[in-house]
Amino acid sequence: MSSIAVFFSVIAAVFIGAVSPGPSFVLVSRIAVSRSRKAGLAAALGMGTGSVIFATLALFGLSALLMKVEWLYLALKIGGGLYLIYIGIRIWRSAADDLSIDAPATPAAGGVARNFLFALGTQLSNPKTAIFYGSIFAALLPAVPAPWLLFTVPPAVFVVEVGWYTVVTIAFSSNRPRAVYLGAKLWIDRVAGAVMGMLGARLVAEGLPRHLWR
Repeated sequence: MSSIAVFFSVIAAVFIGAVSPGPSFVLVSRIAVSRSRKAGLAAALGMGTGSVIFATLALFGLSALLMKVEWLYLALKIGGGLYLIYIGIRIWRSAADDLSIDAPATPAAGGVARNFLFALGTQLSNPKTAIFYGSIFAALLPAVPAPWLLFTVPPAVFVVEVGWYTVVTIAFSSNRPRAVYLGAKLWIDRVAGAVMGMLGARLVAEGLPRHLWR
């Protein structure tokens, strides 16, 4: 797979992970609904900053390690694929559930800095975020990635995360887009779950010894 294809595969996986409803989604939507669009955008920047911190640590840490230990690279690739399958199943199974906008308590004041820091702290305190990025990079990046990948993936992660949570903020601070999203939640989640599961299955197949397929 070319470096360009790897880059877009990583970004696609990050996007699918970002759009799947979870604690970050609930938090940003709750801030947008209960406070203001400006507060929601501050929270979106906080989420993006937390994600790029995890992404950078996972990217450089795993790259250095995988250059030396090939068997670990294959093991993490299989593990990452299994984790993506698990995420896909979870998304699919919860597709028909009603989306609750109950979220952890938001800060008392609605200032930009305070909402940014609250979202950043929430993102950094979630160990699933670190596991997700570690799985994505271990599964999709080659053992020795092109140098430009190491410097372009983290900013791209930031753009994807902030972009998505900006959409969430706009949707949940307006009445009509919010109703449209909630009405289409079943199929949005099922498509995302299916794509994530298929990506995970492909990665598991690529990580297994080739003689098993002969």
